Amino acid sequence: MKLVILDRDGVINFDSAQFIKSPAEWKPIPGSPEAIARLNQAGYRVVVATNQSGVGRGLFDMDTLNAIHEKMHKTVQAAGGRIDAIFYCPHAADSKCECRKPKPGMFYRLAACYNVELTGVPAVGDSLRDLQAAAAVGAKPYLVLTGKGEKTREDGDLPEGTEVFPDLAALVDHLLATAPDKGEKAEKPEKSDKADKAEKGDKADKPEKAEKPEKAEKTDKP
Repeated sequence: MKLVILDRDGVINFDSAQFIKSPAEWKPIPGSPEAIARLNQAGYRVVVATNQSGVGRGLFDMDTLNAIHEKMHKTVQAAGGRIDAIFYCPHAADSKCECRKPKPGMFYRLAACYNVELTGVPAVGDSLRDLQAAAAVGAKPYLVLTGKGEKTREDGDLPEGTEVFPDLAALVDHLLATAPDKGEKAEKPEKSDKADKAEKGDKADKPEKAEKPEKAEKTDKP
């Protein structure tokens, strides 16, 4: 399986210091939906792994997060692409959970659910914590300069082997130009119970009671 792991805010869509709290505030970075489509067309599955502590902070609820993700799915689909699954951590920074990046819990869950080895898998982010989580599981860290990326590069101390690109579109250009099996036909996504469960996240990722992250995570759509 060919796989690419993307952070959400600052990679696919514009970020905000006040958080993305509604579908109206979710705005794609130009070229990012099309870049995801190009990955799909080259045979890659695209999975999102994102911290969403706004839920834990009480800034928005799970229904809102579901609606934001629904908008993201539709935007990518309109560009001809597909996000295979979304893994997220809804916990606040002080929760001491294992799923919030820079801890690699989401990545381990992703690997288990897809039964894949993450060594060398491209993992794209705009913050140091994204890159640290990727490096912790042996994935290949890529920094994009959108979102917090410029500041992340200026602050330095990037994980060894991190490569830097202006944005997701430029990174995808690089991946497709250097892939040893470029030109491979797109892999048809498989529908499986295992994948469906993966998209709901690890048990540690699930909010309590009414805050079940189920609707946003299912991607078995045309």
